[in-house]
Order: sequence, then C-alpha cells, then structure tokens
Amino acid sequence: MKILFFASLRELMGDSIELDIQLPVSLETLRSEIQQAHPEHADYFRPSRTLAAVNQTIAQDSQIINDADEVAFFPPVTGG
Repeated sequence: MKILFFASLRELMGDSIELDIQLPVSLETLRSEIQQAHPEHADYFRPSRTLAAVNQTIAQDSQIINDADEVAFFPPVTGG
C-alpha cells in the first residue's frame, strides 16, 4: 500500500512510503501501523494532529481502506 504525505508531513516522511499491511483495515489501524513503523514521528499521526483523506475525501478513523484506495495524510490547514 502506498501512503502519501503533504505539507510538513512530507518534510518528515518524504513524498510517500510503502507499507506492507493486510487489507482491508481501518484508518485507525493504518495510523497505528505507521506509528509503529516510524516511532520517531508517532506523535504526528495522532488524529488530533493529522487529517487523513481516502480517495481524496476527508476520512474518519473508522473508514475502511481497501487495496485500490489512495490514502494521504496532512496537517490541518488554517487560514487568515
């Protein structure tokens, strides 16, 4: 599974990572797997710090991810 990162997360993780995980899984499980694979950045993948999109639509942690889905993580955006 390919996972994309945007904004400041891209600076930490690069453009994307490949993660070998049994699908389907919930977004919550995927977050946990990323935190375990990259413990130095685990804090950035808490739901309160990072938004996620599945197939370019904002997703909740209960969202089920399948093999063909595109998953992206990004920090919340503020405007002003």
